[in-house]
Amino acid sequence: MEVVGVQEVLPASVPVVLLREVEGERLLPIFIGMPEATAISLALAGQDPPRPMTHDLMATLLATFSATLERVVVTELRDRTFFAEMYLRGPVGVEVVSARPSDAIALAVRTGASVFAAEEVVEQAGYLPPPTEEPMAEAQVEEFRAFLDSVDPEDFEG
Repeated sequence: MEVVGVQEVLPASVPVVLLREVEGERLLPIFIGMPEATAISLALAGQDPPRPMTHDLMATLLATFSATLERVVVTELRDRTFFAEMYLRGPVGVEVVSARPSDAIALAVRTGASVFAAEEVVEQAGYLPPPTEEPMAEAQVEEFRAFLDSVDPEDFEG
């Protein structure tokens, strides 16, 4: 999946991170908290805050202890809540750690780790935007905005 960006669902200003299939066109929206939205947005924009945020600290700790985040997998959607796993490689091998998708994605965008989503999750919560003549990124953002206008943030919690 590609992390497309973070948007706010109006009128409640609830943030959502938008993932897009790399070899497909389906979009996967995951509602997240404001601190994670800020963390993801800053990292995607290449901006460094004056003091490290929690996810910056996590990335520094991984590097300090010779560990790398290999990948993030959004594994499940249960009772409107998304679940994820982080695959960490360290001196003793690979460890799988459960995490909220928002935290895992915030760390992935800082470390360059790949983000995946289980097919079942994309089937359950993803959607395919209709074909359009506009450039792909712009068209998808407009379609996503229309989609957000039609959903309730409580439909997806992550």
